[in-house]
Amino acid sequence: MITLTVIGAGLIGGSLALDLKECGFADVVLGVDTNMLHADMAQQLKLVDEIVTLDEGIERGDLIVLATPINVIKQLLPDILTAIKPNQVVADMGSTKGSVAEVIREHPNRAQFVLSHPMAGTEYSGPTAAKSGLFEDKAAIICDADDSDVNAVDLIRRMYEAIGMHVMYMNSVNHDLSAAYVSHISHITSFALALTVLEKERDEKTIVNLASGGFASTVRLAKSSPDMWVPIFEQNAENVIEVIDTYIEKMQAFRQGISDGNLAEVYRLIREANKIQKILK
Repeated sequence: MITLTVIGAGLIGGSLALDLKECGFADVVLGVDTNMLHADMAQQLKLVDEIVTLDEGIERGDLIVLATPINVIKQLLPDILTAIKPNQVVADMGSTKGSVAEVIREHPNRAQFVLSHPMAGTEYSGPTAAKSGLFEDKAAIICDADDSDVNAVDLIRRMYEAIGMHVMYMNSVNHDLSAAYVSHISHITSFALALTVLEKERDEKTIVNLASGGFASTVRLAKSSPDMWVPIFEQNAENVIEVIDTYIEKMQAFRQGISDGNLAEVYRLIREANKIQKILK
């Protein structure tokens, strides 16, 4: 019998609550959200069984999962770890890990906390975006596992496997660098492309009429919430800047080749880029 407390009843937290209740991993799901509209919607949509206060959620939850923006995770986590009992486990689902690990590195209850990141999501946010099956066949990263109690890590591993995820283990430093390359830069380039098109093309009807599948898939992430992504860029700034610099370098290479009429170089760059097929099959 597991009582799950989900702090943050939006896309990630709400989808987790749905799947864990559906598969029988959690018997009772408690929701905590300071946005009362989101809290009411989460209950109406039956993402959670009850909406409770943070204190009640901490008191009653066997497993407490933080599914809020990363800055909120860092703010809440030390007090949550201080309040929990010896048999409780806490995990976060944030997109950066290093700064979270640092906040609670010396906390006496550090072993009861598991750093994790389910590599899943959409461009939408809030309780209405939550959906069953969001995590199926995706990767879940558990970071710095040696700093957590073995039983706590096992519980989080089983939680992710119960919703169809395959679990990987990394240290938080390597995770944040990898996340910058495979996730964070995708959002930045999507935001930048959307701004570029909006600045150049003032007639929205023309954008809609000309937009095809390629453009729509490339710019899809530009719909993502700044409330989520600004804190991610802040907390992973060093890695994100490194990736942006590399991206600009590659864009400059394309610009130079096209500007010089050096089609052989442009061809070479595209062929090099085609090697991504070996990774993304």
